[in-house]
Amino acid sequence: MNAAPVEAPSLATFDAEWQRLDFLVWCLSRGRRGESVTDAEIGRLRELQGQVDALRSPGGMWESTLGFGLGPMEYDVLACALVPEAEPRLGWAFQGLQAGSSHPWASRSLIQELLALDSGQAEMLRTALGPGGALRRRRLVRVEHEDPYRPITPEPWLVARLVGRPQDLPPPPGATLVDQPATWADLILSRGRLAMLKEFMLWIEQRSTVVETWGGQRVGGPVALFAGPSGTGKTYAASVIANTLGWRLYRVDLGRLVSKYIGETEENLNHLFDAAHGQSMVLQFDEADALFSKRGEVKEARDRYANMEVSHLLTRIEAHDGPCILTTNLRKQLDSAFTRRFQMVVEFTRPDATARAELWRRLLPPRAPLAPEVDPETLGNAVALTGGAIRNAALHAAYLAAGRNQSIALAHLAHAVFRELSKDGREIALQELGMLAAHLPAELLDEN
Repeated sequence: MNAAPVEAPSLATFDAEWQRLDFLVWCLSRGRRGESVTDAEIGRLRELQGQVDALRSPGGMWESTLGFGLGPMEYDVLACALVPEAEPRLGWAFQGLQAGSSHPWASRSLIQELLALDSGQAEMLRTALGPGGALRRRRLVRVEHEDPYRPITPEPWLVARLVGRPQDLPPPPGATLVDQPATWADLILSRGRLAMLKEFMLWIEQRSTVVETWGGQRVGGPVALFAGPSGTGKTYAASVIANTLGWRLYRVDLGRLVSKYIGETEENLNHLFDAAHGQSMVLQFDEADALFSKRGEVKEARDRYANMEVSHLLTRIEAHDGPCILTTNLRKQLDSAFTRRFQMVVEFTRPDATARAELWRRLLPPRAPLAPEVDPETLGNAVALTGGAIRNAALHAAYLAAGRNQSIALAHLAHAVFRELSKDGREIALQELGMLAAHLPAELLDEN
């Protein structure tokens, strides 16, 4: 798969980085005791520095791992943040070098001392760790406040990538795994809709070529909007995309992330995207209309803050390094200013009679006995159901037939379709069942 960033090797690949830091820790310990370092030992440090420079060179191992390059100071900080994962004994050494520390991570003050930085270089270090620096902008490290004595830790996604265990991480906060073995052959969509979905795949698969090789502008995501009535295949299509990539699909429950307390929603969203950043996963946000509806007049402070929450969510979605899919049943309620910022908008319409016949053919259990009168073409013409409704009705009819030790007949299918239509809580007109109305059991007519 031609996707960016390129999958990383192991932490052992960067062994020269860890050896250099090990040597610097040893030098710092000696210096604190008033002991000097010999010329031979300085020569060894220069040798290690040469190996480190090769790892950091343009097109080198670091750049191919991250998908982008960094400056010398940023590489130094990143190595310090990662070394406790690569060499735990150096984590203990960091703790020992920071009086009263209860953690194995280096602080900015320790990094400054470890690298023997002068005042000008120390300011460069502070800038590199600032909110606008690449380390935090690209979510490589975490910094608590701007305290020079707080630990600098690596982002979980980066650690997972370097140790080669991306699937060992738990689902991102507020997200649930969608495990559906869907393939392109299972999608019953028009040729145009299938083409749009495959074009969206190109944004993921060809990112390395367009951005890294051709110099195209780097954007986050990509982000797609899947719009259409419930049951038309939006989540199923998202599953196909994730399965094609060999990734996981996670449905995000925004109800678990939105808080009535000011600032907490943004914090929850940050936790979600920080955990998902750079991972082999697709994020699906349902009911986008509730999030990106046309913004109304700000009448009170809470309205203004709600708009701020939406802006923050959209900013994080656009900056996220990974595909996001938003779904909606009510596209007309979305603010057009939002939809213009998506890479793809795909409309999922109700299936026509031909598509419904194919859905019936595929969704009736393949080894179930069918009565001679059961014909998918006839069923497709009978009732205008969505794909999700056909799936439910096909299974319901199968259970009715199995419970009576019978083949699936039109009476079971009429019963099942009636139940599906009744889910709206309204009275069902017999003409809605088409030819199935003649096969509806009498007891159901009494319920209606």
